[in-house]
Amino acid sequence: MDYQATFKRYEVKYMLTRAQKYAILEAMRPYMELDKYGRTTIRNIYFDTENYRLIRHSLESPTYKEKLRLRSYRKVGPEDPAFVELKKKYKSVVYKRRLELPAGDATLCLLNGLPLPLHTQIANEIEYFRNYYGNLMPAMFISYEREAFYSDDGSDFRVTFDENILCRQDDFSLGSDAYGLSILPEGMTLMEIKTSGGYPLWMSHELNRLGIFKTSFSKYGTAYQRMFEEHTLDNHTPKIQVTTGGRLYA
Repeated sequence: MDYQATFKRYEVKYMLTRAQKYAILEAMRPYMELDKYGRTTIRNIYFDTENYRLIRHSLESPTYKEKLRLRSYRKVGPEDPAFVELKKKYKSVVYKRRLELPAGDATLCLLNGLPLPLHTQIANEIEYFRNYYGNLMPAMFISYEREAFYSDDGSDFRVTFDENILCRQDDFSLGSDAYGLSILPEGMTLMEIKTSGGYPLWMSHELNRLGIFKTSFSKYGTAYQRMFEEHTLDNHTPKIQVTTGGRLYA
Protein backbone atom coordinates (compact mmCIF):
# COMPACT_ATOMS: atom_id res chain seq x y z
CA MET A 1 0.00 0.00 0.00
CA ASP A 2 1.63 3.26 -1.14
CA TYR A 3 -1.09 5.65 -0.02
CA GLN A 4 -2.42 6.79 3.34
CA ALA A 5 -5.52 4.76 4.18
CA THR A 6 -6.57 6.26 7.52
CA PHE A 7 -6.75 9.83 8.80
CA LYS A 8 -7.59 11.37 12.17
CA ARG A 9 -7.31 15.13 12.18
CA TYR A 10 -8.98 18.51 12.39
CA GLU A 11 -10.09 20.07 9.12
CA VAL A 12 -10.78 23.79 9.44
CA LYS A 13 -12.12 25.88 6.56
CA TYR A 14 -11.67 29.54 5.64
CA MET A 15 -13.14 31.63 2.81
CA LEU A 16 -10.48 33.85 1.23
CA THR A 17 -10.48 36.74 -1.19
CA ARG A 18 -7.88 36.61 -3.94
CA ALA A 19 -5.69 39.10 -2.07
CA GLN A 20 -5.91 37.06 1.13
CA LYS A 21 -4.96 33.89 -0.72
CA TYR A 22 -1.84 35.48 -2.18
CA ALA A 23 -0.87 36.85 1.24
CA ILE A 24 -1.23 33.40 2.81
CA LEU A 25 0.79 31.83 -0.02
CA GLU A 26 3.56 34.35 0.57
CA ALA A 27 3.57 33.61 4.31
CA MET A 28 3.72 29.87 3.56
CA ARG A 29 6.69 30.15 1.24
CA PRO A 30 9.46 29.52 3.85
CA TYR A 31 7.60 26.66 5.52
CA MET A 32 5.54 24.67 3.01
CA GLU A 33 5.89 22.95 -0.36
CA LEU A 34 3.39 22.25 -3.13
CA ASP A 35 2.73 18.52 -3.27
CA LYS A 36 3.86 16.41 -6.22
CA TYR A 37 0.51 16.66 -8.03
CA GLY A 38 0.59 20.44 -8.36
CA ARG A 39 -2.78 21.91 -9.29
CA THR A 40 -5.27 19.08 -9.79
CA THR A 41 -8.95 18.82 -10.66
CA ILE A 42 -10.50 16.52 -8.08
CA ARG A 43 -13.67 14.63 -8.96
CA ASN A 44 -16.08 13.25 -6.34
CA ILE A 45 -19.25 11.19 -6.51
CA TYR A 46 -21.25 11.44 -3.28
CA PHE A 47 -23.66 8.66 -2.38
CA ASP A 48 -26.90 9.08 -0.47
CA THR A 49 -30.32 7.57 0.08
CA GLU A 50 -33.32 8.33 -2.11
CA ASN A 51 -34.53 11.01 0.32
CA TYR A 52 -31.04 12.48 0.92
CA ARG A 53 -30.92 11.19 4.48
CA LEU A 54 -27.17 11.62 4.90
CA ILE A 55 -26.85 15.21 3.76
CA ARG A 56 -30.05 16.35 5.47
CA HIS A 57 -28.70 14.97 8.75
CA SER A 58 -25.32 16.60 8.14
CA LEU A 59 -26.92 20.03 7.60
CA GLU A 60 -28.45 19.84 11.08
CA SER A 61 -24.90 20.18 12.51
CA PRO A 62 -25.02 17.02 14.62
CA THR A 63 -22.28 15.84 16.95
CA TYR A 64 -21.66 12.89 14.64
CA LYS A 65 -22.06 12.66 10.87
CA GLU A 66 -20.75 10.47 8.06
CA LYS A 67 -20.65 10.22 4.29
CA LEU A 68 -19.44 8.00 1.46
CA ARG A 69 -17.82 9.16 -1.75
CA LEU A 70 -15.80 7.95 -4.70
CA ARG A 71 -12.87 10.22 -5.58
CA SER A 72 -10.15 10.64 -8.16
CA TYR A 73 -7.44 13.27 -8.30
CA ARG A 74 -7.63 13.73 -12.06
CA LYS A 75 -9.62 12.59 -15.07
CA VAL A 76 -9.19 8.81 -15.06
CA GLY A 77 -9.64 5.73 -17.21
CA PRO A 78 -11.03 2.39 -15.99
CA GLU A 79 -7.63 1.06 -14.89
CA ASP A 80 -6.49 4.24 -13.17
CA PRO A 81 -6.68 4.52 -9.38
CA ALA A 82 -9.70 5.91 -7.55
CA PHE A 83 -10.51 6.05 -3.85
CA VAL A 84 -13.59 4.83 -2.02
CA GLU A 85 -13.74 7.03 1.07
CA LEU A 86 -15.77 6.71 4.25
CA LYS A 87 -15.57 10.01 6.11
CA LYS A 88 -16.88 10.58 9.64
CA LYS A 89 -16.82 13.62 11.91
CA TYR A 90 -17.28 13.46 15.67
CA LYS A 91 -16.90 16.51 17.92
CA SER A 92 -14.87 18.42 15.31
CA VAL A 93 -12.45 15.53 14.67
CA VAL A 94 -12.48 14.02 11.17
CA TYR A 95 -11.89 10.31 10.69
CA LYS A 96 -11.35 9.09 7.14
CA ARG A 97 -10.92 5.53 5.89
CA ARG A 98 -10.24 4.85 2.24
CA LEU A 99 -9.49 2.14 -0.28
CA GLU A 100 -7.70 2.42 -3.59
CA LEU A 101 -9.28 0.50 -6.47
CA PRO A 102 -9.24 0.72 -10.26
CA ALA A 103 -11.79 3.37 -11.20
CA GLY A 104 -13.76 0.95 -13.34
CA ASP A 105 -14.12 -1.63 -10.55
CA ALA A 106 -15.03 0.96 -7.91
CA THR A 107 -17.59 2.63 -10.16
CA LEU A 108 -19.17 -0.67 -11.16
CA CYS A 109 -19.59 -1.79 -7.53
CA LEU A 110 -20.85 1.46 -6.04
CA LEU A 111 -23.23 2.45 -8.82
CA ASN A 112 -24.75 -1.02 -9.07
CA GLY A 113 -24.88 -2.00 -5.40
CA LEU A 114 -22.28 -4.76 -5.80
CA PRO A 115 -19.84 -5.79 -3.03
CA LEU A 116 -16.36 -4.32 -3.16
CA PRO A 117 -13.73 -6.79 -4.48
CA LEU A 118 -11.64 -6.56 -1.29
CA HIS A 119 -11.94 -8.13 2.15
CA THR A 120 -10.00 -5.85 4.48
CA GLN A 121 -10.97 -4.09 7.69
CA ILE A 122 -11.64 -0.85 5.83
CA ALA A 123 -13.61 -2.64 3.11
CA ASN A 124 -15.72 -4.28 5.82
CA GLU A 125 -16.42 -0.90 7.42
CA ILE A 126 -17.51 0.54 4.07
CA GLU A 127 -19.75 -2.46 3.39
CA TYR A 128 -21.34 -2.14 6.84
CA PHE A 129 -22.08 1.51 6.08
CA ARG A 130 -23.64 0.61 2.71
CA ASN A 131 -25.75 -2.15 4.25
CA TYR A 132 -26.86 0.03 7.14
CA TYR A 133 -28.24 2.80 4.92
CA GLY A 134 -29.33 0.46 2.15
CA ASN A 135 -29.68 1.16 -1.57
CA LEU A 136 -27.27 4.09 -1.68
CA MET A 137 -27.24 5.89 -5.01
CA PRO A 138 -25.07 8.53 -6.67
CA ALA A 139 -26.48 11.81 -5.41
CA MET A 140 -24.05 14.55 -6.44
CA PHE A 141 -20.99 14.96 -8.63
CA ILE A 142 -18.65 17.66 -7.31
CA SER A 143 -15.39 18.76 -8.91
CA TYR A 144 -12.91 21.46 -7.99
CA GLU A 145 -9.40 22.66 -8.71
CA ARG A 146 -7.05 22.12 -5.78
CA GLU A 147 -3.56 23.20 -4.78
CA ALA A 148 -2.27 21.18 -1.80
CA PHE A 149 0.73 22.09 0.34
CA TYR A 150 2.59 20.09 2.98
CA SER A 151 4.86 21.28 5.77
CA ASP A 152 8.58 20.83 5.18
CA ASP A 153 9.21 20.15 8.90
CA GLY A 154 7.89 16.60 8.61
CA SER A 155 4.66 17.27 10.51
CA ASP A 156 1.19 16.42 9.17
CA PHE A 157 0.24 20.11 8.83
CA ARG A 158 -1.36 20.61 5.40
CA VAL A 159 -3.07 23.48 3.61
CA THR A 160 -5.29 23.17 0.53
CA PHE A 161 -6.85 25.81 -1.71
CA ASP A 162 -10.00 24.88 -3.66
CA GLU A 163 -11.45 26.94 -6.50
CA ASN A 164 -13.99 26.50 -9.31
CA ILE A 165 -16.19 24.18 -7.22
CA LEU A 166 -18.88 22.76 -9.53
CA CYS A 167 -21.76 20.36 -8.91
CA ARG A 168 -24.23 18.41 -10.99
CA GLN A 169 -26.63 15.45 -10.70
CA ASP A 170 -25.85 13.55 -13.86
CA ASP A 171 -22.89 12.12 -15.79
CA PHE A 172 -21.50 10.36 -12.71
CA SER A 173 -18.12 9.61 -14.24
CA LEU A 174 -14.62 10.13 -12.91
CA GLY A 175 -13.53 10.27 -16.54
CA SER A 176 -15.79 13.19 -17.46
CA ASP A 177 -14.93 16.84 -17.86
CA ALA A 178 -15.43 19.26 -14.99
CA TYR A 179 -18.67 21.20 -15.45
CA GLY A 180 -21.83 22.06 -13.55
CA LEU A 181 -23.35 24.67 -11.25
CA SER A 182 -20.81 26.84 -9.43
CA ILE A 183 -21.25 26.87 -5.64
CA LEU A 184 -18.35 29.09 -4.60
CA PRO A 185 -18.82 32.88 -4.42
CA GLU A 186 -17.17 34.61 -7.36
CA GLY A 187 -13.52 35.46 -6.79
CA MET A 188 -13.30 33.46 -3.56
CA THR A 189 -11.08 30.53 -2.58
CA LEU A 190 -11.87 27.87 -0.01
CA MET A 191 -8.80 27.24 2.14
CA GLU A 192 -8.67 24.19 4.38
CA ILE A 193 -6.14 23.56 7.12
CA LYS A 194 -5.69 19.89 8.02
CA THR A 195 -3.75 18.91 11.12
CA SER A 196 -3.82 16.51 14.05
CA GLY A 197 -2.34 19.16 16.34
CA GLY A 198 -2.12 22.92 16.63
CA TYR A 199 -1.24 25.59 14.10
CA PRO A 200 2.34 26.83 13.70
CA LEU A 201 2.82 30.34 15.08
CA TRP A 202 3.47 31.85 11.67
CA MET A 203 0.07 30.67 10.36
CA SER A 204 -1.81 31.86 13.45
CA HIS A 205 -0.10 35.24 13.15
CA GLU A 206 -0.98 35.56 9.44
CA LEU A 207 -4.64 34.63 9.97
CA ASN A 208 -4.90 37.22 12.75
CA ARG A 209 -3.10 39.88 10.71
CA LEU A 210 -5.41 39.39 7.74
CA GLY A 211 -8.59 39.11 9.83
CA ILE A 212 -9.38 35.64 8.48
CA PHE A 213 -11.74 33.53 10.57
CA LYS A 214 -12.87 29.94 10.22
CA THR A 215 -16.15 29.24 8.47
CA SER A 216 -18.55 26.36 7.98
CA PHE A 217 -18.70 25.21 4.37
CA SER A 218 -19.67 21.74 3.19
CA LYS A 219 -19.23 21.17 -0.53
CA TYR A 220 -21.94 18.50 -0.67
CA GLY A 221 -24.19 20.42 1.73
CA THR A 222 -23.85 23.65 -0.26
CA ALA A 223 -24.44 21.79 -3.53
CA TYR A 224 -27.58 20.19 -2.11
CA GLN A 225 -28.91 23.56 -0.94
CA ARG A 226 -28.10 25.26 -4.24
CA MET A 227 -29.81 22.52 -6.22
CA PHE A 228 -32.83 22.82 -3.96
CA GLU A 229 -32.93 26.58 -4.43
CA GLU A 230 -32.61 26.18 -8.18
CA HIS A 231 -35.46 23.60 -8.11
CA THR A 232 -33.22 21.15 -9.93
CA LEU A 233 -33.07 18.33 -7.38
CA ASP A 234 -34.39 15.35 -9.26
CA ASN A 235 -36.52 12.55 -7.83
CA HIS A 236 -33.37 10.45 -7.54
CA THR A 237 -33.78 8.40 -10.65
CA PRO A 238 -30.13 8.95 -11.55
CA LYS A 239 -29.31 9.93 -15.11
CA ILE A 240 -26.51 7.38 -15.29
CA GLN A 241 -24.59 7.30 -18.52
CA VAL A 242 -21.36 6.63 -16.69
CA THR A 243 -18.30 6.25 -18.81
CA THR A 244 -14.62 6.50 -18.07
CA GLY A 245 -12.15 6.44 -20.90
CA GLY A 246 -14.88 5.50 -23.36
CA ARG A 247 -16.03 2.43 -21.44
CA LEU A 248 -19.63 2.14 -20.24
CA TYR A 249 -20.06 1.23 -16.57
CA ALA A 250 -23.76 1.51 -15.88
